[in-house]
Amino acid sequence: MVEQQKILISEDLSCVGQVSLCASLPLFAALDFNPCLLPTALLSTHTGGFGTPSYLDLAAEMPRIIEHWQSLDLKFSALYFGYLGAKPLRVILRHLTDLKTEQAKVLVDPVMADQGQLYSGFTLEYVEQMRHLAKRADLLTPNLTEAQLLLGENMSTVPCTLATAKALAQKLTEVFSIPAVVITGVPLIDGTIGIIGAELKDSLTWSYQQKRLTGHYFGTGDIFASVLFGGVLRGLALRTATEVALKFVTEAIKRTQVAGSDVRYGVNYAAGITELIETVQKRQEE
Repeated sequence: MVEQQKILISEDLSCVGQVSLCASLPLFAALDFNPCLLPTALLSTHTGGFGTPSYLDLAAEMPRIIEHWQSLDLKFSALYFGYLGAKPLRVILRHLTDLKTEQAKVLVDPVMADQGQLYSGFTLEYVEQMRHLAKRADLLTPNLTEAQLLLGENMSTVPCTLATAKALAQKLTEVFSIPAVVITGVPLIDGTIGIIGAELKDSLTWSYQQKRLTGHYFGTGDIFASVLFGGVLRGLALRTATEVALKFVTEAIKRTQVAGSDVRYGVNYAAGITELIETVQKRQEE
Protein backbone atom coordinates (compact mmCIF):
# COMPACT_ATOMS: atom_id res chain seq x y z
CA MET A 1 0.00 0.00 0.00
CA VAL A 2 1.31 3.45 -0.96
CA GLU A 3 1.73 5.77 2.03
CA GLN A 4 -0.41 8.90 1.94
CA GLN A 5 1.46 12.11 1.26
CA LYS A 6 1.71 14.30 4.36
CA ILE A 7 0.57 17.86 3.75
CA LEU A 8 0.99 20.58 6.34
CA ILE A 9 -1.90 23.06 6.58
CA SER A 10 -1.14 26.23 8.49
CA GLU A 11 -3.92 28.76 9.02
CA ASP A 12 -6.46 29.71 11.68
CA LEU A 13 -9.15 27.47 13.14
CA SER A 14 -12.59 29.07 13.42
CA CYS A 15 -14.80 26.91 15.64
CA VAL A 16 -17.96 27.91 13.75
CA GLY A 17 -18.15 28.44 10.00
CA GLN A 18 -16.81 26.39 7.09
CA VAL A 19 -13.67 28.47 6.57
CA SER A 20 -9.90 28.07 6.91
CA LEU A 21 -8.93 24.78 8.60
CA CYS A 22 -12.57 23.63 8.86
CA ALA A 23 -12.73 23.70 5.05
CA SER A 24 -9.17 22.76 4.07
CA LEU A 25 -8.66 19.73 6.29
CA PRO A 26 -11.59 17.58 5.05
CA LEU A 27 -10.89 18.46 1.42
CA PHE A 28 -7.26 17.38 1.56
CA ALA A 29 -8.29 14.22 3.40
CA ALA A 30 -10.93 13.49 0.75
CA LEU A 31 -8.29 13.87 -1.95
CA ASP A 32 -6.26 11.11 -0.25
CA PHE A 33 -3.69 13.16 1.63
CA ASN A 34 -2.64 12.85 5.26
CA PRO A 35 -3.38 16.39 6.53
CA CYS A 36 -1.24 17.65 9.40
CA LEU A 37 -2.01 20.94 11.15
CA LEU A 38 -0.09 23.95 12.39
CA PRO A 39 -2.89 26.26 13.61
CA THR A 40 -2.06 29.96 13.76
CA ALA A 41 -5.01 31.10 15.88
CA LEU A 42 -8.20 29.82 17.49
CA LEU A 43 -11.41 31.82 16.98
CA SER A 44 -14.87 31.19 18.37
CA THR A 45 -16.30 31.96 14.91
CA HIS A 46 -14.95 33.45 11.73
CA THR A 47 -15.06 37.23 11.45
CA GLY A 48 -17.99 37.60 9.06
CA GLY A 49 -21.44 38.19 10.50
CA PHE A 50 -21.17 36.65 13.97
CA GLY A 51 -20.05 39.76 15.82
CA THR A 52 -16.63 40.00 17.43
CA PRO A 53 -15.19 36.52 17.99
CA SER A 54 -12.85 35.41 20.73
CA TYR A 55 -9.31 35.20 19.40
CA LEU A 56 -6.36 33.22 20.72
CA ASP A 57 -3.07 33.83 18.90
CA LEU A 58 -1.13 30.55 18.80
CA ALA A 59 2.20 32.03 17.67
CA ALA A 60 3.81 31.26 21.04
CA GLU A 61 2.87 27.59 20.76
CA MET A 62 3.90 27.11 17.14
CA PRO A 63 7.69 26.92 17.80
CA ARG A 64 7.09 24.28 20.49
CA ILE A 65 5.06 22.22 18.04
CA ILE A 66 7.79 22.54 15.43
CA GLU A 67 10.47 21.64 17.98
CA HIS A 68 8.64 18.40 18.77
CA TRP A 69 8.37 17.61 15.06
CA GLN A 70 12.10 18.19 14.67
CA SER A 71 12.78 15.65 17.41
CA LEU A 72 10.81 13.18 15.29
CA ASP A 73 12.62 14.21 12.10
CA LEU A 74 9.18 15.01 10.69
CA LYS A 75 9.07 17.09 7.52
CA PHE A 76 6.37 17.63 4.91
CA SER A 77 6.38 17.14 1.15
CA ALA A 78 3.61 19.69 0.64
CA LEU A 79 2.75 22.81 2.63
CA TYR A 80 -0.35 25.00 2.41
CA PHE A 81 -0.37 28.44 4.05
CA GLY A 82 -3.60 30.42 4.42
CA TYR A 83 -4.55 33.08 6.95
CA LEU A 84 -1.53 33.59 9.21
CA GLY A 85 -1.36 36.90 11.10
CA ALA A 86 1.76 38.92 11.95
CA LYS A 87 3.33 36.79 14.69
CA PRO A 88 2.57 33.40 13.09
CA LEU A 89 3.97 34.66 9.79
CA ARG A 90 7.27 35.46 11.49
CA VAL A 91 7.33 31.94 12.95
CA ILE A 92 6.74 30.42 9.51
CA LEU A 93 9.48 32.50 7.90
CA ARG A 94 11.92 31.48 10.64
CA HIS A 95 11.12 27.76 10.49
CA LEU A 96 10.04 27.02 6.92
CA THR A 97 13.25 25.17 6.11
CA ASP A 98 12.71 23.01 9.21
CA LEU A 99 9.23 22.04 8.01
CA LYS A 100 9.75 21.09 4.37
CA THR A 101 11.52 18.34 2.55
CA GLU A 102 13.99 19.36 -0.13
CA GLN A 103 11.50 18.79 -2.96
CA ALA A 104 8.41 20.00 -1.12
CA LYS A 105 5.70 21.97 -2.94
CA VAL A 106 4.46 25.13 -1.21
CA LEU A 107 1.19 26.99 -1.79
CA VAL A 108 0.84 30.45 -0.30
CA ASP A 109 -2.61 32.04 -0.17
CA PRO A 110 -1.64 35.56 1.03
CA VAL A 111 -4.84 36.34 2.91
CA MET A 112 -4.59 39.99 3.94
CA ALA A 113 -6.82 42.23 1.79
CA ASP A 114 -9.76 42.45 -0.58
CA GLN A 115 -11.83 45.00 -2.50
CA GLY A 116 -9.10 47.61 -2.49
CA GLN A 117 -8.17 47.62 1.19
CA LEU A 118 -6.23 45.71 3.83
CA TYR A 119 -8.19 43.62 6.29
CA SER A 120 -8.54 45.05 9.78
CA GLY A 121 -5.36 44.58 11.82
CA PHE A 122 -3.05 44.18 8.81
CA THR A 123 -0.34 46.68 7.95
CA LEU A 124 2.10 47.43 5.15
CA GLU A 125 4.77 45.85 7.35
CA TYR A 126 2.78 42.61 7.14
CA VAL A 127 2.66 42.96 3.36
CA GLU A 128 6.45 43.25 3.31
CA GLN A 129 6.79 40.09 5.41
CA MET A 130 4.33 38.30 3.11
CA ARG A 131 6.55 39.19 0.15
CA HIS A 132 9.32 37.15 1.79
CA LEU A 133 7.02 34.14 2.10
CA ALA A 134 5.75 34.59 -1.46
CA LYS A 135 9.31 34.15 -2.71
CA ARG A 136 9.34 30.69 -1.12
CA ALA A 137 6.13 29.57 -2.87
CA ASP A 138 5.68 27.21 -5.80
CA LEU A 139 2.11 28.41 -6.24
CA LEU A 140 0.65 31.75 -5.13
CA THR A 141 -3.13 32.38 -5.02
CA PRO A 142 -3.83 36.05 -4.25
CA ASN A 143 -6.98 37.96 -5.08
CA LEU A 144 -6.61 41.11 -7.16
CA THR A 145 -6.03 43.43 -4.18
CA GLU A 146 -3.41 41.11 -2.68
CA ALA A 147 -1.63 40.84 -6.02
CA GLN A 148 -1.45 44.63 -6.25
CA LEU A 149 -0.16 44.91 -2.70
CA LEU A 150 2.56 42.34 -3.23
CA LEU A 151 3.78 44.25 -6.26
CA GLY A 152 3.60 47.62 -4.49
CA GLU A 153 0.94 48.89 -6.87
CA ASN A 154 -2.05 51.06 -6.00
CA MET A 155 -5.03 49.04 -4.85
CA SER A 156 -8.04 49.45 -7.09
CA THR A 157 -11.60 48.13 -7.24
CA VAL A 158 -12.07 49.29 -10.84
CA PRO A 159 -12.70 46.42 -13.28
CA CYS A 160 -9.73 45.71 -15.51
CA THR A 161 -9.14 44.21 -18.92
CA LEU A 162 -8.20 40.58 -19.32
CA ALA A 163 -4.85 41.67 -20.77
CA THR A 164 -4.11 43.81 -17.71
CA ALA A 165 -4.98 40.96 -15.35
CA LYS A 166 -2.77 38.51 -17.25
CA ALA A 167 0.10 40.97 -17.20
CA LEU A 168 -0.30 41.35 -13.43
CA ALA A 169 -0.19 37.58 -12.91
CA GLN A 170 2.85 37.22 -15.14
CA LYS A 171 4.61 40.07 -13.34
CA LEU A 172 4.12 38.25 -10.01
CA THR A 173 5.81 35.12 -11.35
CA GLU A 174 8.74 37.17 -12.62
CA VAL A 175 9.24 39.54 -9.67
CA PHE A 176 9.05 36.77 -7.07
CA SER A 177 10.44 33.95 -9.25
CA ILE A 178 7.34 31.87 -8.51
CA PRO A 179 6.68 28.92 -10.83
CA ALA A 180 2.94 29.64 -10.93
CA VAL A 181 0.36 32.22 -9.87
CA VAL A 182 -3.43 32.04 -9.89
CA ILE A 183 -5.22 35.35 -9.21
CA THR A 184 -8.79 34.83 -8.03
CA GLY A 185 -11.92 36.95 -8.16
CA VAL A 186 -10.75 39.48 -10.75
CA PRO A 187 -13.53 41.92 -11.81
CA LEU A 188 -13.30 42.34 -15.58
CA ILE A 189 -14.67 45.17 -17.69
CA ASP A 190 -17.13 42.88 -19.49
CA GLY A 191 -18.89 42.27 -16.15
CA THR A 192 -17.54 38.77 -15.59
CA ILE A 193 -15.30 37.51 -12.82
CA GLY A 194 -12.00 36.06 -13.91
CA ILE A 195 -9.47 33.60 -12.57
CA ILE A 196 -6.12 34.37 -14.11
CA GLY A 197 -3.24 31.92 -14.30
CA ALA A 198 0.39 32.52 -15.12
CA GLU A 199 3.30 30.10 -15.26
CA LEU A 200 6.89 31.30 -15.21
CA LYS A 201 8.04 28.62 -17.63
CA ASP A 202 7.38 29.79 -21.19
CA SER A 203 5.63 32.93 -19.81
CA LEU A 204 2.31 31.11 -20.17
CA THR A 205 -0.93 32.87 -19.17
CA TRP A 206 -4.55 31.73 -19.32
CA SER A 207 -7.92 32.53 -17.77
CA TYR A 208 -11.38 31.32 -16.86
CA GLN A 209 -14.33 33.70 -16.78
CA GLN A 210 -17.86 33.35 -15.52
CA LYS A 211 -20.87 35.41 -14.56
CA ARG A 212 -20.68 36.92 -11.08
CA LEU A 213 -22.82 34.99 -8.59
CA THR A 214 -24.89 37.20 -6.30
CA GLY A 215 -24.04 37.38 -2.61
CA HIS A 216 -20.92 36.96 -0.51
CA TYR A 217 -19.91 33.46 0.56
CA PHE A 218 -17.42 32.88 3.36
CA GLY A 219 -14.72 30.26 2.94
CA THR A 220 -14.89 29.93 -0.83
CA GLY A 221 -11.32 31.17 -1.24
CA ASP A 222 -10.09 28.52 1.21
CA ILE A 223 -12.08 25.84 -0.61
CA PHE A 224 -10.82 26.92 -4.03
CA ALA A 225 -7.15 27.01 -2.98
CA SER A 226 -7.41 23.63 -1.23
CA VAL A 227 -8.97 21.87 -4.23
CA LEU A 228 -6.56 23.61 -6.60
CA PHE A 229 -3.48 22.54 -4.64
CA GLY A 230 -4.86 19.07 -4.04
CA GLY A 231 -5.42 18.64 -7.77
CA VAL A 232 -1.92 19.83 -8.60
CA LEU A 233 -0.41 17.46 -6.03
CA ARG A 234 -2.47 14.64 -7.56
CA GLY A 235 -0.72 15.33 -10.86
CA LEU A 236 -3.21 17.55 -12.68
CA ALA A 237 -1.93 20.39 -14.83
CA LEU A 238 -2.39 23.74 -13.10
CA ARG A 239 -4.97 24.91 -15.62
CA THR A 240 -6.95 21.68 -15.26
CA ALA A 241 -6.80 21.84 -11.45
CA THR A 242 -8.03 25.45 -11.60
CA GLU A 243 -10.99 24.43 -13.75
CA VAL A 244 -11.87 21.61 -11.33
CA ALA A 245 -11.62 23.92 -8.30
CA LEU A 246 -13.70 26.65 -9.94
CA LYS A 247 -16.48 24.22 -10.82
CA PHE A 248 -16.45 22.72 -7.33
CA VAL A 249 -16.80 26.13 -5.63
CA THR A 250 -19.44 27.31 -8.11
CA GLU A 251 -21.59 24.25 -7.54
CA ALA A 252 -21.23 24.63 -3.76
CA ILE A 253 -22.47 28.23 -3.97
CA LYS A 254 -25.41 27.27 -6.18
CA ARG A 255 -26.32 24.44 -3.82
CA THR A 256 -26.30 26.89 -0.91
CA GLN A 257 -28.41 29.41 -2.81
CA VAL A 258 -31.05 26.83 -3.67
CA ALA A 259 -31.25 25.66 -0.06
CA GLY A 260 -31.51 29.23 1.24
CA SER A 261 -28.95 28.39 3.92
CA ASP A 262 -27.51 30.92 6.36
CA VAL A 263 -24.37 31.90 4.47
CA ARG A 264 -22.54 32.80 7.66
CA TYR A 265 -21.96 29.09 8.19
CA GLY A 266 -20.31 28.66 4.80
CA VAL A 267 -21.28 26.93 1.58
CA ASN A 268 -22.41 23.34 1.21
CA TYR A 269 -19.33 21.88 -0.42
CA ALA A 270 -19.59 18.48 1.31
CA ALA A 271 -22.35 17.28 -1.01
CA GLY A 272 -19.97 17.61 -3.95
CA ILE A 273 -16.99 15.73 -2.53
CA THR A 274 -17.83 12.36 -4.13
CA GLU A 275 -18.11 14.00 -7.54
CA LEU A 276 -14.87 15.89 -6.90
CA ILE A 277 -12.97 12.68 -6.17
CA GLU A 278 -14.36 11.07 -9.32
CA THR A 279 -13.49 14.14 -11.41
CA VAL A 280 -9.90 14.25 -10.17
CA GLN A 281 -9.45 10.54 -10.82
CA LYS A 282 -10.87 10.91 -14.33
CA ARG A 283 -8.62 13.88 -15.12
CA GLN A 284 -5.59 11.95 -13.84
CA GLU A 285 -6.29 9.28 -16.42
CA GLU A 286 -6.60 11.68 -19.37
